Amino acid sequence: MKYATLYKDTLLHDIIPFWETYSLDRKNGGYYTCLDTSGTIYDTDKFIWLQGRQAWTFSMLYNKVEQNEKWLDISKNGIDFLRKYGMNENGDFYFSVTNDGKPLVNAYNIFSDCFAAMAFSQYAIASGDVEVKALAKKVYTNILKRIDNPKGRFEKNMDTRPLIGFSLPMILSNLVLELENVLDPQEVEKTIDYSVNQVMNVFLDTETGLIFEHVLPNGEHHDSFNGRLLNPGHGIEAMWFMIDIGVRRKDQDLINKATETILHILKFSWDEKYGGIYYFMDSKGYPPQQLEWDQKLWWVHLETLVALSKSYQYTQNSAILKWYTKVHDYAWNHFSDPENGEWFGYLNRRGEVLLNLKGGKWKGCFHVPRAMYQCWKAFENIESNNNFK
Repeated sequence: MKYATLYKDTLLHDIIPFWETYSLDRKNGGYYTCLDTSGTIYDTDKFIWLQGRQAWTFSMLYNKVEQNEKWLDISKNGIDFLRKYGMNENGDFYFSVTNDGKPLVNAYNIFSDCFAAMAFSQYAIASGDVEVKALAKKVYTNILKRIDNPKGRFEKNMDTRPLIGFSLPMILSNLVLELENVLDPQEVEKTIDYSVNQVMNVFLDTETGLIFEHVLPNGEHHDSFNGRLLNPGHGIEAMWFMIDIGVRRKDQDLINKATETILHILKFSWDEKYGGIYYFMDSKGYPPQQLEWDQKLWWVHLETLVALSKSYQYTQNSAILKWYTKVHDYAWNHFSDPENGEWFGYLNRRGEVLLNLKGGKWKGCFHVPRAMYQCWKAFENIESNNNFK
């Protein structure tokens, strides 16, 4: 079977039917994400960033795969819930609410807002709803106001060591392209310039070729837990955002630099003993502070497959193809659950299922379907052009 067919069929006949069948809350609106191996709901709390992610997924499929009214209706189920229950009177989004929308936890970072904005933008394209389109722009504006303080009052660190985090410039590089239909062209280019500079010049270390999670404002490293922290999945995911920008701007140098970075990160973070990509690492090989550092996570491997497939599409680099085959074989052999559908999320270092959930507080309807779509389209292009060497 060709890769494009594998990803397309898995997306449309496995992943999406799983969420259509088990996650919809038709009574209260929104989606249940805490689903066990077979799709049974084991907790009814709703996590706002996952509500946004799932609403985005179904609008994206409607816009890019097929104008299936069922998909648009499923997205609307989440959009309406977000508009009614997802935010406070200031327009800031919660982290979680009860199944019927009562606030539980305030958002302790900006990512609930980011995924709500993405969802509103895609739904506005699909539905033509001008109010939702305006809301997407408003949420984006609120995000920019917090660019220097994304955690707000939940920031625990003092100013003694002013480390800045990678997550926000990383997500902005994708978010701005998602919101291109609602933003002024000048704002789009300005944010792209900011994101590319931050990702490729501030957080990317020229000596090692690795992306650091925290650096000093001038890009220098600090010899501390946070200063040495690497999240390989984050770094690799950011590289496919950079490739998308490179394609948009016809910037082959950026695509090539992103490709080199993918190779550096994979070489550093691959578990030679058991296979798979480590979750967290210390740049100097010291014990990481994260106790889950050696787990193998679904999203890390899926985002790597997207990055590798996009990189190969635009470079035909044989080293990328070799790594793609290696990561593909590991991911499909360990995370996929053909018996019950969808993918497991968490493996121990040996590659054994650690948590048999299909969704929870952190895993929802997003990384798996998005990766399936992105890899399908990349390989569709690769295979149609006979670029699969």
